[in-house]
Amino acid sequence: MKEIITNLYVGNQEDFETGIFIPSEWSHLLAAKEPWHRSALSYTTRAAAKDDPEYLMAKRDNKLILNLVDAPKSIFFSKDLIDEGIKFIEEELGKGKKVSIHCNMAESRSPSIALLYLVKNGLIKGDTLEDAEAEFLKLYPEYNPGTGIRGFVKENWDYYKAPF
Repeated sequence: MKEIITNLYVGNQEDFETGIFIPSEWSHLLAAKEPWHRSALSYTTRAAAKDDPEYLMAKRDNKLILNLVDAPKSIFFSKDLIDEGIKFIEEELGKGKKVSIHCNMAESRSPSIALLYLVKNGLIKGDTLEDAEAEFLKLYPEYNPGTGIRGFVKENWDYYKAPF
């Protein structure tokens, strides 16, 4: 797990499962269907029921759990879901908590959400996604987004980019 700015961390599944986190000090954004969303909702079928109110995300204690797979196409990523993740980060950091963002490998979904948080809040500057990614790679060299999440970020770049 790596701290990319003060109190904001990106990590993989093992980091979350083996880490020692004091709940009063930490909040976690878990950006993966497997194992976290499935476990939170206890579904055994291929997917959660679409009519479940927690189909896209579930809140458990100090965790926001997103139903995200590292899909190959951008259409499988919901702007509303990513926005909720960014809002969670903002709120929890605002409370003085340490916030970790995890996906399975910490290469694609979790660092992409971290990148969007940094860009939206003007902590990374860049007129283009490529400029911002170059800056982000200095903070988090493991960033290697899948084609779906990268496409989502590119398609929504103007929305997330902070005005400078």
